[in-house]
Amino acid sequence: MHIFFVGTPEFAVPSLRALIARSEVVAVATQPDRPKGRGEVPTPPPIKQAADTHGIPVYQPQKVRNPDFIREVERLHPDLIVVVAFGQILPKILLAIPRYGCINVHASLLPLYRGAAPIPWAIIRGESETGVTTMLMDEGMDTGPILLQSRVEILPRETSGQLSERLSKLGAELLVETVDHIANGTLTAIPQNKEAGTSAPLLKKDTGLIDWSRGALELERLVRGLDPSPGAFTFYRENRWRLWSVEALETERTGKPGEILRADEGGLEVMTGKGYIRIEVMQPESRRRMSYREFLAGHRVEKGSSLVSVRG
Repeated sequence: MHIFFVGTPEFAVPSLRALIARSEVVAVATQPDRPKGRGEVPTPPPIKQAADTHGIPVYQPQKVRNPDFIREVERLHPDLIVVVAFGQILPKILLAIPRYGCINVHASLLPLYRGAAPIPWAIIRGESETGVTTMLMDEGMDTGPILLQSRVEILPRETSGQLSERLSKLGAELLVETVDHIANGTLTAIPQNKEAGTSAPLLKKDTGLIDWSRGALELERLVRGLDPSPGAFTFYRENRWRLWSVEALETERTGKPGEILRADEGGLEVMTGKGYIRIEVMQPESRRRMSYREFLAGHRVEKGSSLVSVRG
C-alpha cells in the first residue's frame, strides 16, 4: 500500500508514525512554515519535522489546488491518500487520483462536529463523550461516508489539549485498522445522516471573551475547551486576564455577574449568571501562567469590583 499523507499539527503525528511502521509512505504534504515566537522565526509544522526524521519527501503547497502540486501527486500514483488535520479541503481532482480513494481521520463522532475545531466545541457544549471517525472523503466539509468510529468519555476537568492527545493516539490506531480493512476489501462505507450533522467552526480570538451573565458550569467548559488556544479571557480594569483553570460552583450567592466575591488567600471568586467560579490558574497580560495565590501576592484586587468584557 503506497500512501500519500496529508496533515499539519501535532495531532496528526501519531497517525503518520503508525503508517510509516506498517506501510510505505511515499510523500507528505503539509502547510508552509509559519513565523513563531517573539523572533518570528519560520518554524516547520510538526508533520514536516516527523517526515524529515524518516527521510520522507515533503511538499508544502500554499494551495492544494496548485496544478504543479497536483501533477506531483499524480506522478507518485499513490494507492491511498490519508488526511489528518490538514487545514485545506482537497479538490475533486485530487480525490480521484488514488485507486482506494482518500480517507480522513476526524476528531469527532461524525456527523457531529464537522469542521475545524471539533475537540474544543465538544467540551464547550458539554458533551459527555466524543471520539474519532475515519471516513471516505468527498468534496464537502467532513461529509463523506463513515468507515470506522471509536468512542471515548470526556473526563471531568479535561482540557482540549489533554483530550486532543488522547484522541490523536486513538485516531492512529483506528487509521491502521481502517487501512488494513481497505487493503483486504473488508470495509463498507456508511453514508452520514445529513439531518444529524452539527458544526465545529474555526475558533477565533473573541470566542474566548467571557460573558459573565452565563452560568458557572458553562464558563468552566469554555475555559477548558479553549486551553491551550486561544484561551478564555476577561478584563480587570485596564488589564486582560486569561483564565486557564476554574472551578464551577452553583451554590447560591448574592452578587452581580462579574463581581469579585472574594480575593484573598482563601480564593479568588467571581459571580456569574448562575452560581460562581473559583479562579485557580490565570495569566495576567504579558506574564506567564500562575496560580491565583501567586497573582494576589503581587497585585491588589478589590472585593466588590468587577471583571468585565471590555478593557476600561
